[in-house]
Amino acid sequence: MFRNNSFNRGLVVWATALAALISHAEPIQFSEHVSRDVQPASFNPGDIWKDDQGVHINAHGGGVLLHNGTYYWFGEHKVAGHAGNRAQVGVHVYSSKDLTRWKDEGIALEVSADPESDIVKGCIIERPKVIYNTKTQKFVMWFHLELKGRGYDAARSGIAISDTPSGPYTYIRSIRPNAGHWPINVAAEEKDPASIERTQKENEAFSGGPTPKHAQFNILGSHFEGGQMARDMNLFVDDDGQAYHIYSSEHNSTLHISLLTEDYLDHAGTYTRNFPFRWMEAPALFKRKGKYYIVASGCTGWAPNAARSAVADSILGPWRELGNPCVGTNPQNQLGPDLTFGGQSTCVFPVMGKKDAYIAMFDLWRPDDAIDGRYVWLPVTFQEDGLQVEWRDSWNLSVFNQ
Repeated sequence: MFRNNSFNRGLVVWATALAALISHAEPIQFSEHVSRDVQPASFNPGDIWKDDQGVHINAHGGGVLLHNGTYYWFGEHKVAGHAGNRAQVGVHVYSSKDLTRWKDEGIALEVSADPESDIVKGCIIERPKVIYNTKTQKFVMWFHLELKGRGYDAARSGIAISDTPSGPYTYIRSIRPNAGHWPINVAAEEKDPASIERTQKENEAFSGGPTPKHAQFNILGSHFEGGQMARDMNLFVDDDGQAYHIYSSEHNSTLHISLLTEDYLDHAGTYTRNFPFRWMEAPALFKRKGKYYIVASGCTGWAPNAARSAVADSILGPWRELGNPCVGTNPQNQLGPDLTFGGQSTCVFPVMGKKDAYIAMFDLWRPDDAIDGRYVWLPVTFQEDGLQVEWRDSWNLSVFNQ
């Protein structure tokens, strides 16, 4: 409190004059761009991340599409409890100009009430990703689909399409990739009819986690006619406009990378097997300075494990593993790089208007209460041809200016 009466009287006169001046002046317009530069919004990994309605963002296992200066974040809409691990609502989408403040755009793809539909309520929809086709001017969504009541044995890819980025998306169909096509790098023994028959007699009795059994059978050949399995997945559009589907296959033991058709609605029949018997899931593929990178996870169910990374000169391989890119510890759960801060990769994407700037997205899964899953977004840094993702309690896009 001021105790000098003369000063107080002068202050009142000054304030009155200033108020009169402001009342006759034009309103000052602060652009979003200016306000963000003055006081950049921050990423706070692992915290509740609220949308424009004050609700925790509900876009798990997601991916980000940049279109006409706006980012769109697609992900699995979860509900509370164990039921949230199955699709009760569909795919949620949010939009943003600055990557920290997100507007709820609603449900991009709704589950169906038709019990005959592949995407009937109660099915499993995971890791939805959307890409834009400049030739058809359509937005194309792919996702890992498991049919209702069948656990994880369907291993299919669902496809939907829209005229606008936020949808609504129209479901087209589900498929198993590349039926009737061998990969470019197929081995002669994988075409052997006897090994195919022997494997088919196993009646799909293979786990989705690491075991020595997979290498003793010809899983690739056994799925040749009906199409290859496709679980955890991602999409990537290259500089030439060609699009690729990256997915865990052969009961999760091997990662496939497959060229899509020109309309992005099917597989073109050109694909490769990568990281055989390494059980790599949650693939996040991106390109930097002419090289292709993958950040991925091992197969340990909902439990976290050490992240992996790899690099290649061609998207179809061969790929060279680089090791675990994670550095540091998440203080919220005391989990360090050996458990990927408690998370699992889902997407790596470039930042608009920033040089050599990439953000890695991870999910902190909460399978007992699926809706409470959290998000970890962290900047990617590079050393020679390797990459690093270091834990930060809080950060903003200014880190890319350093």
